[in-house]
Amino acid sequence: MQTEAKATKLDLADSHSHHWGVILAGGDGQRLLPLTRRIAGDDRPKQFCAIMDGATLLRQTRRRVSRMLTPWRTLLALTRTHERFYADEVAGLPSSSLLIQPCNRGTAPAILYSLMRVREMDPGAIVAFFPSDHHFTDDEALASDIAAAFAAAAFRSESVVLLGITPESPEVGYGWIEPGAILTSQLGDRIYQVNRFWEKPSTDLALSLMERGCLWNSFIMVGHVCAFLRLIRHTLPHLVESFECIRPSFGTTAERNALSDLYSEIDATCFSQRVLSAHPYALAVLCGKGLGWSDLGEPSRVFSVLERKGVKTEWNFDSGRGEERSAGAGGGRASS
Repeated sequence: MQTEAKATKLDLADSHSHHWGVILAGGDGQRLLPLTRRIAGDDRPKQFCAIMDGATLLRQTRRRVSRMLTPWRTLLALTRTHERFYADEVAGLPSSSLLIQPCNRGTAPAILYSLMRVREMDPGAIVAFFPSDHHFTDDEALASDIAAAFAAAAFRSESVVLLGITPESPEVGYGWIEPGAILTSQLGDRIYQVNRFWEKPSTDLALSLMERGCLWNSFIMVGHVCAFLRLIRHTLPHLVESFECIRPSFGTTAERNALSDLYSEIDATCFSQRVLSAHPYALAVLCGKGLGWSDLGEPSRVFSVLERKGVKTEWNFDSGRGEERSAGAGGGRASS
């Protein structure tokens, strides 16, 4: 049986008709598990946990992205092994909006699978990828930056545009981007070519990068579907070929089994390390400002955001060491 994905080829004339979004929500959230266990009482990954503001990080991301993109052109990349944690949250969404991987094999397979499924629905798509574990203090500023990134991707169809963040500290847990020349004056003065990309540098190198005006990589990316696929094909050709082999199954009842067989054979692969770091010359970077961005992958970052928001919690955690300070009452949620 053909799914809605096969039946929804686009034939729209408006300028945004080829704008798509993919929310990446298939990770296991291992680094934050001690904290999310305390909040939720189980082993759910962080994106399915209501860490702050009374909604899961995934729901908050969906609300944020809905300000920028049509809901039916926003897809969720999930993992079947997490289904018990997200089933209620995605209830009512069309099956064509859910990209279900059999298991987590890292960001590269998740992004590649998403791109290939989007290509089936709209070969001319410009796709924005959004991690589901981020916090922003200014969603309007983010929406403006994403609009600029879509414009840049449309203007330079061969480039993938990364959203860079002006760093506040020499963070070793993020990717770093060295901006080069301005991409084009027609797009303003905040979009640059990328000279080099570093994934999780040492402390000394991070200090040097910060002094040189380098940017944090937010891992929000925008580009033509073909530009992404060319980039991945250049760096991970065998992975691309593996997915191309199961392409005939897309949108059919055979897709689930084909994916299961494929994912049982491929290795976990990091998109930043294996793709972005390996081929920076196909990248551009938009310098985001005033976004109040944080990746909530570490307990210390969660507590830093809560402190800035003036939020008190029933659960008590040492933001500096990531170790429990006191027994306290388990299972509490953030409250303002």
